[in-house]
Amino acid sequence: MIFKILLTIWMSVTIFAAFLCIEPAAGFPGEVSRILFFHVPTAWVATLAFFLSMIASCVYLITRKVNADFLAQSSAELGFLFCFLATVTGSIFAKSTWGSFWNWDPRQTSIVMLLMIYGAYFVLRSAVPDHEKRRVFAGVYSILAFCTVPFLVFIVPRITSSLHPEDTLNPAGSGMDTKTLILFLSSLFAYTGLFVWMLRLKVRMLKIMDKEQGVKFKV
Repeated sequence: MIFKILLTIWMSVTIFAAFLCIEPAAGFPGEVSRILFFHVPTAWVATLAFFLSMIASCVYLITRKVNADFLAQSSAELGFLFCFLATVTGSIFAKSTWGSFWNWDPRQTSIVMLLMIYGAYFVLRSAVPDHEKRRVFAGVYSILAFCTVPFLVFIVPRITSSLHPEDTLNPAGSGMDTKTLILFLSSLFAYTGLFVWMLRLKVRMLKIMDKEQGVKFKV
């Protein structure tokens, strides 16, 4: 309960500070630079979630512990959610900066490919009726899917020309002033805390659903 209260206060303060305490960055139209405090954290959490899903999948394939599969599935679902939010916030930035919500910029294209790859993960899970096979197939797919994440997130946007601003994941190297950097890092931690809270809830839900299915099967 304390964690939830502190997280709510932290995120509320961060959101208000993003609009009231920081001046818009030079070189960007209007107030659009403020989206940095929302877009980058969602992209960061998506990458973290996909990585955690891959680790949990490895643990499941080695130990066959169901809780590891619950963690892998939950993390992949939340990673997909935050990846979608990163796409939406990125489109808002694109509209304000480049004049169109979608420009098929390398970063926009790569994030859509990532959504499609992990969308297939959920299709796979729903297509296999046997629980054990579903977990094994999903575990293997999760590992293979994450192999594309570094390529699509870090490599593709840098080997081709892009409209996207550079150094978005390296704020210290982009000339960010101290106050903005502190708020940016605060936003990263806040979104990470939100992810942890949502992940715990999702894993708990899967455990309850699994028990209910087990009872119905016995009956």
